[in-house]
Amino acid sequence: MSRLGSLGARLYRGEVGYDFVAKRMIWYGLSILITITAIVGLSVRGLHMGIEFSGGAVFTTPKTSISADEARDKAEESAEGHTAIAQKLGNGGLRIQISDLDTEAAQPVQKALAKELGVESSKINTQLVGPSWGEEIAKKAWQGLAIFMLLVVIYLAIAFEWRMALAALIALVHDLTITVGVYALVGFEVTPGTVIGLLTILGYSLYDTVVVFDGLREGAKGLTKQTRYTYSEIANRSLNGTLVRSINTTVVALLPVAALLFIGGGFLGAGMLNDISLALFVGLAAGAYSSIFIATPLVADLKERDPQMKALATRVRAKRAAAAARAESSGKAAPADDADDEDPEDVDPRDAADEEAEREEAAAGVVGQRGTEPARPQSSTRNQPGRNRGRGRPSGKRR
Repeated sequence: MSRLGSLGARLYRGEVGYDFVAKRMIWYGLSILITITAIVGLSVRGLHMGIEFSGGAVFTTPKTSISADEARDKAEESAEGHTAIAQKLGNGGLRIQISDLDTEAAQPVQKALAKELGVESSKINTQLVGPSWGEEIAKKAWQGLAIFMLLVVIYLAIAFEWRMALAALIALVHDLTITVGVYALVGFEVTPGTVIGLLTILGYSLYDTVVVFDGLREGAKGLTKQTRYTYSEIANRSLNGTLVRSINTTVVALLPVAALLFIGGGFLGAGMLNDISLALFVGLAAGAYSSIFIATPLVADLKERDPQMKALATRVRAKRAAAAARAESSGKAAPADDADDEDPEDVDPRDAADEEAEREEAAAGVVGQRGTEPARPQSSTRNQPGRNRGRGRPSGKRR
């Protein structure tokens, strides 16, 4: 077994672990700092909306020898103050995009580009997008996002409970805010591909969160019938049990996205891929972080406010204090779980299930042995004539 697989098995069994839940105030503070930075970047720089949302014109030229920078400068000069984005296409042509450009203002730009390239104006393909169409696309995107959030909350509330649904919703908003803030800081263009990327990362983030919540739900069954663990401790054990799985899933998903963003968008100049790859890369990383450091600690915080869980925490602390006092009076170290004074029902739900499985396996083994060969009584060999009493030496008189 590999080291990572061995570590995952030890984490699942609770042999090792990191107390994420106990240090939740650190993660909350870090998330608040990142979120504030994202909001400030969004407020100061704003989002660079593509022509699909703001309206504008796209000029596609035939194969040419002029560079993208030269074409961009010429387009901005002809558009009188409008910002242009120029990209080199695979066939040697250029794609020049100018936002907030109407039909009348697009004609001089088309003629200027044709003159610069030395071709006829009809050779330059011009596509105009009206602002009303862009507003409709933006409206549909917000509606789709709101419906997605609503369905997520309803599903989690039915499948788990309202505290988990609220924690998952906060984690999703956290991921969205960070991704949009990074978009504003980097200055990438927001296109329909960006919206697709945002919806995709929400699905990945929700997947990791649901995996942890499912383990937490199983581990918390019959929790109030024992006094060994509090809800926060069970939540931390469930989180550690799925930690390696969450890391593996995130790394495998990030590798192709990183190749798309850094190799395709950076080295190969595939700028049209940046809008979706950046959203996926930032969103996947933020989703993995929120499912581990935000969602589960939030559930533990909300659950510990429940009267039953408060009473359980009080019983756990009282039992541990009593065990420590007895150990101190006897001069011995207190046992970790006070197993000597444990009540019959005072067991961890996972440990009880493991012990039951071991008993069933042992019983099955005994039954199998009895079914194949009858058991022979093992009697003592003392004072039995005719039995061997030593190595190779028969009993009786020597000759």
